[in-house]
Amino acid sequence: MAQIRLVTLAPGHFHAALVQKRTVPGVAARCTVYGPADADTAAHLARLPDGWEVDVRTGADWLDRFRAERPGNTVVLSGRNRPKVGLMREAVAAGLHVLADKPWVVEAADLPALEDVCREADARGVLVRDIMTERHEVTNRLQRELVRDPEVFGDWRPGSPDEPGLVLESVHHLKKTVAGRPLLRPWWWFDPDISGEAMADVGTHLADLALWFVAGDRAVDPRTEVVFRAADRWPLVLSEEQFRALTGLPGYPAELAGRVTDGHLRYAGNNAATFALCGVHVRLVTRWEYEAAVGGDTHTAVARGTRATVSVRQPPGSPPEVFVAAADPADHPDLVRRLGDRCATTDLGGEVRCDIPAQSRTGHESHFAAVLGEFVRDFGDPGAVPAWERANAVAKYHVTTAAVARACRVRVTPPPSATPRAAPSPAAASSRSGRTAAGACAGSTRRPPRTTATCPPPPPPRRSGPRRPG
Repeated sequence: MAQIRLVTLAPGHFHAALVQKRTVPGVAARCTVYGPADADTAAHLARLPDGWEVDVRTGADWLDRFRAERPGNTVVLSGRNRPKVGLMREAVAAGLHVLADKPWVVEAADLPALEDVCREADARGVLVRDIMTERHEVTNRLQRELVRDPEVFGDWRPGSPDEPGLVLESVHHLKKTVAGRPLLRPWWWFDPDISGEAMADVGTHLADLALWFVAGDRAVDPRTEVVFRAADRWPLVLSEEQFRALTGLPGYPAELAGRVTDGHLRYAGNNAATFALCGVHVRLVTRWEYEAAVGGDTHTAVARGTRATVSVRQPPGSPPEVFVAAADPADHPDLVRRLGDRCATTDLGGEVRCDIPAQSRTGHESHFAAVLGEFVRDFGDPGAVPAWERANAVAKYHVTTAAVARACRVRVTPPPSATPRAAPSPAAASSRSGRTAAGACAGSTRRPPRTTATCPPPPPPRRSGPRRPG
């Protein structure tokens, strides 16, 4: 099999460098970077670890050069979200494979373009894969294995909007360290016209897990099997001092002026959505905080079955753990026995903890190498990727974009905690604002330009500063 030769286009997110955190067999050590000669590209080059031979091709004509030169066979995309699907189209039209970070789209108006890209990829026999790192978190894998075991979990409880059958919540932090260095975020990260709202961005992981857990190994038709019940959004309020600390900039740029009130930036960092997926009620909650009081990002999940509830809980500063509780307390001894046949456990009385070996726990940064390893596996035979995987790669963006659109039409209130307590022009990637009219893929009817890229910023909440994680 030919080696994978990576070509990174317009890098702007630190995930672009994490894809190359480790060398992986089957991936050539020489890689190429195309992009504008700006701070985003410079930051990406500084983040790349040793061991890579990097060919840098920057300038105002970077996209034209990529079209003409094509030095590799696989395009890596992890930058501004709004123009990403346009760059995917460019790569697939050239017969190149694509490894693209989430999100592929941040607005429902771009879904037809994404569907066109994926259809063309299938027709050309090229691989298009998104970077779903959460599937490589051991607790998520274990939870999926348990909910797919009818002897442990039973069947899914349909639940209700008030008590869903599945609840997934993530808390992320803006101020963090990546690859041993303090992370500086670009200004456009805080502009949802470019980056999208939280549910459209990090919420992609939650939507992917929901389909992965509930639908199993089958394709979901989001037009008939996803029914929305509610959605919400509320801002994280940041001071200018906090913004300076996060970006390294002297103050707010002009592009964010419309999102600043009384010297505070309203970051579109919090969303919630409740919907029925294949008959099972699901709640997704995405939260952003300024800084973790202790530890880092956290993930919580509750899956309710007729025989047991399987939960992932992660107190701040602690690793996530998997807990299983029998629906009928009388069945607890049998549950302890069944789980003991599968893995090491600790009986806590009312529930059982699955004891995960230390060597099975890999961090977020290591998951990128695992994703690249999967990509290498499928590179030689893209057609071997299951049809349901290809279909659900798009279906989850129907969920995330619909959630944001619905949230834009309702009042702004924080939800209860989930814890038991056609495509934009690729040239937009090099513009300062990144705002472009949407157009369909080549050969299809062009839509009129959108009048606004995203919904208006939410009104400021009653509190005057960012919340701390509980």
